[in-house]
Order: sequence, then structure tokens, then C-alpha cells
Amino acid sequence: MLRAFSNRNYRLWAAADLVSVTGTWMQVLGLNWVVMERTGSATSVGLSVALSTLPAMVCGPWAGALADRMSPRRIIVVAESLHVLIALLLALTVWAGLPLPVLFGLTASAGLVGTVEGPALGRFASQVVPRSDLGNALAWNSVVNSVGRVLGMSLAGVLAALLGEALLFCLNAVSFTAVIVTVLVMRPAQFHPLAVSTPEFAGVRAGLRYLRTQHVLLVLFALGFVLSSLGRNYQVTMAAMAEGPLGAGPAGYGTLSAVFAVGTVLGGLAAARISAYTMPVLLATAAATSVLQAVSGLVPGMVGFALMLLPIAAGAVVIDTVKSTRLQLDAAESMRGRVLAVQGTVAGGAGALGAPALGWLSEHLGPQEALLLAGVVTLLVTGVAALVLRALARRGATAPQAPAAEPALTPA
Repeated sequence: MLRAFSNRNYRLWAAADLVSVTGTWMQVLGLNWVVMERTGSATSVGLSVALSTLPAMVCGPWAGALADRMSPRRIIVVAESLHVLIALLLALTVWAGLPLPVLFGLTASAGLVGTVEGPALGRFASQVVPRSDLGNALAWNSVVNSVGRVLGMSLAGVLAALLGEALLFCLNAVSFTAVIVTVLVMRPAQFHPLAVSTPEFAGVRAGLRYLRTQHVLLVLFALGFVLSSLGRNYQVTMAAMAEGPLGAGPAGYGTLSAVFAVGTVLGGLAAARISAYTMPVLLATAAATSVLQAVSGLVPGMVGFALMLLPIAAGAVVIDTVKSTRLQLDAAESMRGRVLAVQGTVAGGAGALGAPALGWLSEHLGPQEALLLAGVVTLLVTGVAALVLRALARRGATAPQAPAAEPALTPA
């Protein structure tokens, strides 16, 4: 269960990740609160969130191509340094009461830097553990992210009330500094380097041509999109349930969010115990989670719905862990950055489309009916994915490209 922690570099990376995630969620909460306080508009808060995620949908493939050519360690140090600068500028903007467009511009800049850094972080995280421990490391990353989210949001509420929102951005700048120091003190001799893309196979077009030949990866992207858009946007359906059938109001919504966060921690611990991150594990968990989602809205009472959220949240983490492991291990090492970038783009698109769709369904059909419909759809898509993967296996198409080899493609 603790295989990844036997690696010194991973122990350092996990500690730095916990500090960074905590700081990031402190900044997210502080930013959303400042925008809401100044405008009184939830739409403005949504615009701020969109500005931070839009670069991932536009620039993601190019970021992946960059990660496949350059040292991820170097990209991370540069990106984290820019994050420190942006966080300090955000603190100054909030403290000085500068106009809101300045805040939005810095938010978009942070999103752009995060987009460039994302694939490099993925490649680097797989270099601090051997290939056999990658799935275990990804599972513990989920635990770290969940714990950091809870810590960040809890601390942000207290510190913002006592010392003001500007402090949250300063603390986030310190958390980025901790990541830089950690990356620099790691032992290069203990890295597990990945193959880099040669010039003739570099670029976005070469990556897209490679993906067209990897049918298993395409099935994973499609399944992940549906599961993320209709089966993952519980922030929307939890709010609708709390406001509607449960009648619990904002306090109930907060309670459900806390329960969901606990479920993600349990899911990370469960994923860490899995010995083999295989397709059957992914499909079985997706099917079980879909069934639970479909019936969750029919369980009476606040306590009943909250208890259903625990296995649903845990299943979501197991799904993400297995899917990310398979995407990385089944892709050529020299294409891993571009594969991770496409995964990020798919996740961003799923969130951008799925959240409004679930909101519309909850408003027009009712939140219970929305959960039932979404669960049925994700269950059907999971079944279709299982049939397609079985057909590919029969044709011998599930054997992935040898990870150490360059893809046999016409050079870009």
C-alpha cells in the first residue's frame, strides 16, 4: 500500500504537493470570495473560474509537446517561479483595491502558466517512482490532493476573516517556493527518466497522428469524458439536492461537500491498495459508481444521500487513478506529455459542458431525475466501452506501443 513512499524523491514530492495544493485552494477560495464581495455576482465568479481554465482547452496540446521535448524539472522550476510572482501580484491587487480587470488578467495568466506546467508535472511525477509503482503513486497523489483541498479551504476561511484575503495569496506564493526548493534538492541519480521526443516526432500534429492509431487510449478519453461530465460534477447536483428535495440549504450543501471530500480520501486509500490497475478494475468501478449515482437521488433523507456520496466519491478517485495509470503506461514515453495534455483538455471540456448540462437537467427535470438519467447514461457508455475494448482485444489491438520505442509515424 505504501510502495511509492519507499522512494526518497517521491516522499519529498508528496510533501511538497501537499503544501502546494493547500496553498492553491487557499488562493482559489480567496479569489472567489474577493470577486463575489466586489460584484455580488455569481456570474462574475464563474467568469473568473472560466478564465483560469480556458488556457487548458486552447493551449494544452502545445504544452504537452513542450513537455515531451524539454526537461520537466526545468519547466516546473520556471513555472513555479512565475506562479510565485503572480500570487504576489494578486496579493498586491487585493490589498490595494485595484480594478477587477487586473484581477481577471492575473487569473488568466495563472491559468496559462498552469496549462504549460501541467504535462511537465505529469511526466516529472512518473520519474520520481519506478514504472511498477506509478499507479500506487497516483493513488497517493489523489489522497494528498483531497487532504490539501480540505486543509486549504478550512484555513482560508479562518485566515481571511482574521487577517484579510491578501494574506491567502502571499501564503500561496510561499507554497510555490516550497515546491521549487523540493525539486532542486531531489537526487537526480534516483530519477527514472523517460524517453524524450526526437525532433522528427515532435509537435502537436505528430502527437495527434499517434493518438489516431491508439484505439485503446481513444476509448479511455471518450469514457473519461462521459464519466467526468455526467458522473463527476457533483458540486452542481449536490447544490440542487440541498436546495430542492432535501431542503437543507447552504449549511446542508457544505455538509455534503465535506462528506464528498472524505469519500475522495477513502477512494485514494482504496486505490493505493490495488495491486494491478487494469481495464476490468476501471470498468467495474465505473459501472458500480453509475448505478450508485442513478439511485442516490431516490434514497430518502439527508443522511441517506450523504451515505451514498461516500462510495460515489471513492469510486471517482479509483476511476481517475486507474485511467491515468493506463493512459501513461500504455502510451509511448516520448508521447506521454501530449497524452496527458489531451487528458487535461478532455477533463476541461467535460467540466465546461457537463456542469451546465446537469444544472439544466436539475432545473427542468428535477435533481433526482437528473441523477437517475446521468447514472443510466454513464452505465450504458461504460457497457459500450467494455464491448469496444473486448473487440479490440480480439483483434490484438490492445497491445500498447512499446513505451521505450518511438512511434512509427511519418515525421511531422
